[in-house]
Amino acid sequence: MGKKSRARFQKSGPGASAMASSKEMNNLITELLQRCSSEAAFANEEWEEYIQIRSLVEKIRKKQKGMSVVFEGCRQSQFQDLVSWATANGASCDGIRIANFGTEGYGLQASRDIKAEELFLCIPRKMLMTLESAQNSVLGPLLQQDRILTAMGNVSLAFHLLCERANPASMWLPYIRSLPQEYSIPLYYQPEEVQLLLGTQAIQDVLSQFKNTARQYAYFFKLLQTHPAAGVLPLKDRFTFDDYRWAVSSVMTRQNQIPTEDGTQLTHALIPLWDMCNHTNGLITTGYNLEDDRCECVALRNYKENEQIYIFYGTRSNADFFVHNGFFFQDNIHDRVKIKLGISKSLVSLRCMAMNPLFHHSCLLF
Repeated sequence: MGKKSRARFQKSGPGASAMASSKEMNNLITELLQRCSSEAAFANEEWEEYIQIRSLVEKIRKKQKGMSVVFEGCRQSQFQDLVSWATANGASCDGIRIANFGTEGYGLQASRDIKAEELFLCIPRKMLMTLESAQNSVLGPLLQQDRILTAMGNVSLAFHLLCERANPASMWLPYIRSLPQEYSIPLYYQPEEVQLLLGTQAIQDVLSQFKNTARQYAYFFKLLQTHPAAGVLPLKDRFTFDDYRWAVSSVMTRQNQIPTEDGTQLTHALIPLWDMCNHTNGLITTGYNLEDDRCECVALRNYKENEQIYIFYGTRSNADFFVHNGFFFQDNIHDRVKIKLGISKSLVSLRCMAMNPLFHHSCLLF
């Protein structure tokens, strides 16, 4: 399985080790939760609300500086361990390798000629991080008892990822070490970058995404300090906003759905190595083989040796790709624009008057 994980926890700044018990920190968390739990009165107030929430988050991040998990070495140095680990755990991936494709980032490259519809990648269930593996982990009791985690599978998967990252004995460390340290989605944008999106169809989703992430973080910060089932988690005394943002982003940009072990329903999953594939137009070429209990991917088209292997992410607009995956696809044949229609309050009032017999004649005159 390659080199052992060397995760380190840095401490910087006075009082950093007492983050969880800090009265000032708890006050900031409470204020953030209250701010995120209220609704902006009008649409044009959403930007001001974002700035206020962002200000609170930055105060929290400043107090937590240096307390997140940091893996030594660059991401690229972890790829060989990832492939070796995958092969040792039953993955079939002998026709591919991980390569850097410039502006597209890292992706899968054919190490030999691959024919269209040829099965080129198989990932067994035991390699996947799923809600089922989360329930069977140290996180299980809390998942069963907290209503938010029970209702939100993607958030549960993010917590599973955080717990495993903090566990030096986790079987998924080769995969976790290979993930990006940061993402290109708007959750990582600076306010001046977000401001450039004002007036676009993506802006409301971008502002909601940040607000929801901040609210979830504040809620779970308090939960980890008070819930009896949280006492055994490695996150209890070291749960930063940056860590939560990273986990949420990892799940948002990489998750898929697979059948549960009994095949009766779908569950959220992270699929190592397969999630290195970049997107192009085409058809869905990934499926789950319940008989062999593995994720299987066939080639979208013929690939020559050294060509990049693509998959089709689905019929998403560029706004969806931007908000949830952090990229635009220039030749997106499924791109579309979402238009919101509304009726002014004055017109609504007039219509109500027209439906009222007392105002019938005056409405006709109007």
